[in-house]
Order: sequence, then structure tokens, then C-alpha cells
Amino acid sequence: MEQSAKGYVSSDGRAYVVPDVQPNLEHIATMNHGDVQGVPARVEWVDPRQARPKQRALFFALVNDIHQWSGEPSEWLKEYFYTLYTVKTAGKEISLADDTVNTVTDAKELIDEVVDFIFEYDVPVKQGYVLLPRDENQFQFECIKHRKCLICGKHADIHHLELNNGNAVGMGMDRTKVDHSKKLLVALCRSHHEICHSYGTKGFCEKYKLTNLGIKVDAETLKRIGVKGNYETKNSKSYQNNQ
Repeated sequence: MEQSAKGYVSSDGRAYVVPDVQPNLEHIATMNHGDVQGVPARVEWVDPRQARPKQRALFFALVNDIHQWSGEPSEWLKEYFYTLYTVKTAGKEISLADDTVNTVTDAKELIDEVVDFIFEYDVPVKQGYVLLPRDENQFQFECIKHRKCLICGKHADIHHLELNNGNAVGMGMDRTKVDHSKKLLVALCRSHHEICHSYGTKGFCEKYKLTNLGIKVDAETLKRIGVKGNYETKNSKSYQNNQ
């Protein structure tokens, strides 16, 4: 059950959401064992600004990269991803023309579909390389999932960021005995990993113009994407993923 709403912040700093239309409380109660209090909900903070020129440039650059790789016409690919977006959003249309009425959030959802496609089929990125959204958590997760270097796209290992002393897994330590879900993770090739060690996290971010580096990934997701580690579970003290 989805519906539009607006978010506000009260004078004491607490955030709250007001639906645009009064929800059907009877329906909500049936989903929450008869109770309309404390109903689990998902909130998405929408950026209502018009889709940015940079997003348009990235979308068409990536579409052209897919064209160069696949041979499919760019116009066909554009319509394919527009249609995929419409299906995923239950009928919502999108266009990144100069006069678009779509928002920054709409464009991000569309670009996420293109990026997913590129990772899934290992499409070489050339024209869109410099525009890739490396600061965004979703892109960093895709790099971790597919073992692609965040900076150059080459094969990568998953590393812990050294934000605090003792946060990194040292040389010779068995990574299968570490709970990676408690660390900030980033996918880097050997060369960029060495640069990160040499410059430090702050210097590395400055060098590659990053404002956000490293994400946390929950244990279940790490196990699902094949990251070996020693993960705590509800039924036992730990679970070693050796798949």
C-alpha cells in the first residue's frame, strides 16, 4: 500500500509525515493485527527539483556506452529504460528532455536501472565514466556486489575503511573470521587500495573528489552476495559464511 505524503519537522526537531489523503484505517489495521498504531512504513524523501542536466548527461552517456557494447540503437535503448522505469513505478512516465517535468528523484531511479544493467552484464563504461555517481551508496553497493573498483572499474577486493585505529583488517588476518557488517566497506582494486592506504581516507576522497566513501552492509546481504565472514545470528553466537 503506497500513497503520497509530505514531511515536516516540529519545533522540537522531530520529523513527521502527513499523508496527502487520509488513509483507509480499516485496511491498515488488517495489515497490523488489528492495530493502527506503530504500523511499519517506508518513507522516501523525494527531491522535487527538476531533473538536473548532469543526470541527463550521465543517462545518455551510459546509454551510448551500452549501444557501443551491444550494437542496439541508442534510441531503442532509451525507450527500453524508459519503459522499464514505467513498469517498476506502476505506470509513471519519464523523460529527460530539456523541458522534463520529472524530478531529481525520478531521474535517479531511472539511472539506477541503467547502472544495474551495466553491472549485471559487465558493460564497459567509457563515455559515462567520469559522470558515474561514485558518492551514492547504491553505486558503492553495486561495486561491492560485483567486485568492481569504485574508482576505475577493474576487478576489486572488498576493503575496510581506516577511519579509526584498528578498523582495518591487517595483513595476514583471516578475513573469514571478521564480521564485515560492522565495518565501513569499499570495493577497490589493488592499485587504488594502496593509494587509499598511502593518502589516508580523507586524502583519497580529496584526490578523487569524493564526498562520501564507504558503506555498511547488513550480514544477510553480505552472505547473499558471497562475502565470507564470521557473522552473528539470532540462533548462535556466530555464523561463518564459507559458501
